[in-house]
Amino acid sequence: MTVIVTGGAGFIGSALVRRLNAQGRRVVTIDKLTYAGNPDNLAGLPQPDLHRFEQVDICDRAVIRRIYAETRPVAVYHLAAESHVDRSIDSPAPFIETNVTGSLVLLEAALEHWRGLDATAQGQFRHLQVSTDEVYGELGATGLFDENSSYKPNSPYAASKAAADHLARAFGRTYGLPVLVTNCGNNYGPYQFPEKLIPLTILNALEGKALPIYGKGEQVRDWIHVDDHAAALQMAVEKGRPGETYLVGARGEQRNIDLVHRLCAILDDLVPRQGSRKYAELITFVTDRPGHDARYAINPSKCEQELGWRPQYDLASGLKATVQWYLDNSAWCRRASQAYDRGRIGLGSQGLGKAG
Repeated sequence: MTVIVTGGAGFIGSALVRRLNAQGRRVVTIDKLTYAGNPDNLAGLPQPDLHRFEQVDICDRAVIRRIYAETRPVAVYHLAAESHVDRSIDSPAPFIETNVTGSLVLLEAALEHWRGLDATAQGQFRHLQVSTDEVYGELGATGLFDENSSYKPNSPYAASKAAADHLARAFGRTYGLPVLVTNCGNNYGPYQFPEKLIPLTILNALEGKALPIYGKGEQVRDWIHVDDHAAALQMAVEKGRPGETYLVGARGEQRNIDLVHRLCAILDDLVPRQGSRKYAELITFVTDRPGHDARYAINPSKCEQELGWRPQYDLASGLKATVQWYLDNSAWCRRASQAYDRGRIGLGSQGLGKAG
């Protein structure tokens, strides 16, 4: 039986593909290979004969329909998305095109495919919309997001993901398509594109460059290792109830400034700087992101209780393993960095409104 993973050459998607492939599942990866999609993320799969790669834009209706017809998937994990908030601030249009229009194309293809199945196969099919906790806006000093939290997106990226979530739910309610939605916190781990906070901090520190912190670094995020997230996605498809939402979190709340200090301390132990200097000396505070949400935190109780999911990494062990991975994979880091100079974006003054 075949499953489709959209965005399977990206950070989270490739973690899921590697997991499914190692289990002997037949996987079709659909990825446009934009700047953050990297074929290197799928190199060395343990069972390459079970993996098929399609370089496709999810907005291409004809090709998406062809892939569904040829592969007849039992499940679709939809992760393909423009995902960086800073980029959405500078240029929102690509986020609407990929995250909204692309999600609609996939839902239409899934519905056509599902309607052509027999009753047994229809009951087994699942379409998973993989989303973010950012759709809920920001929390105050206390409280947690749960499945009943109201949608209040505050960035173009979050708004585009919220729209896709609503489309998925609408297809479930209106047409009966067996859809599920998961919303997750901030992921970290191997193969993450260096525009994100953790790999950016690690790679800049190793090169002796400034470690930029937005504002005062007091923003709180709920961190989860990417492999734990991938496990939750698989369990949502295989054990979750159609029409339901599951929030995925590892209870890893941390202020950005504290997270960067933890990374610096790990690097101090693993690769000390010359002259007993500390990596934390490289921390530099920069202008905050426009509309920056203050705090996210997730209550994962439903995911834990209904799916039986538990994270395998706590933040301390996960961060240490992540730093070590980047140290051990310098060639991957060099190739990934070719698409990004690690300069500041997201101030709202670059290319606003452009679609390309």
